[in-house]
Amino acid sequence: MREINRDELEFAVFCVESVAEALRTTGDRVYKMMADDTDVLDEYVIPFYDALHTQGKEYIVRELLEVLRSKGANV
Repeated sequence: MREINRDELEFAVFCVESVAEALRTTGDRVYKMMADDTDVLDEYVIPFYDALHTQGKEYIVRELLEVLRSKGANV
């Protein structure tokens, strides 16, 4: 696995915290959901950083919730 850069890391944190806010839960719970329970961080957020980070927060959260559901996460 390649090393992620600072911008990608900051974006991943933004994604986790934004989804946590939308779900009214903790960042820890969402991180576990996105990194441990599914592969959304490693297989979606980071690889598609270039396209995703150009979108608005609402779009990103909606997209991530959809991807999480498709991976079987209970959101």
